[in-house]
Amino acid sequence: MNIALIGATGFVGAAVLDELLQRGHRVTAVTRSPDKLAARDGLTPRRADVRDADAVATAVRGHDAVVSAFNPGWDDPDLYAEFLRGHSAIVQGTKRAGVARLLVVGGAGSLFVAPGVQLVDTPAFLDHVPPNIVPGARAARDALTALRGERELDWSFVSPPVGLAPGARSGRYRVGGEDVLLDGEQPAGISVTDLAVAIADEIERPRHSRARFTVAAA
Repeated sequence: MNIALIGATGFVGAAVLDELLQRGHRVTAVTRSPDKLAARDGLTPRRADVRDADAVATAVRGHDAVVSAFNPGWDDPDLYAEFLRGHSAIVQGTKRAGVARLLVVGGAGSLFVAPGVQLVDTPAFLDHVPPNIVPGARAARDALTALRGERELDWSFVSPPVGLAPGARSGRYRVGGEDVLLDGEQPAGISVTDLAVAIADEIERPRHSRARFTVAAA
């Protein structure tokens, strides 16, 4: 497949890039800093400001799918607004380009811990997450809410589990829906490399059309 990847230099995006290239896909890495990417077989860096819908459309046109691991940076002083600005531009640009398939990597904060209660709204989340992360978690939650009304794109939204960390690739994971996945009584986790496996699997064999899903270590 010919896949446009936004956020390829980030924590999740870099793992997704590795996974897609290892599977033999052709990947266009859409980034403001293509110089950060080493030359690799199957990789085409493309400079673009993904907060500009026209720039996104130009960069992703002709691809089979777009994967967005966009994050303006946890230390951005206007993280909430910039996250939603970028997300909206990516959605609009993908549509203008005529690419039907979009997979968005979001956060765990929008997962539910009880009926009607999302993780991002709980005291435990606010007490244990660094303050600079909270606006991004709220923006990712609101991006998902907006995406649920999208009827033109064949979109999917993946929320990592509460625990996301570096680690070895096992190639195995379990899948959930709207709720936080648990490991016993504690929130479950996954390595970023296995999250990338789940993302690549969803692109190759879509199972969550116009839906959010989550994954955790098997």
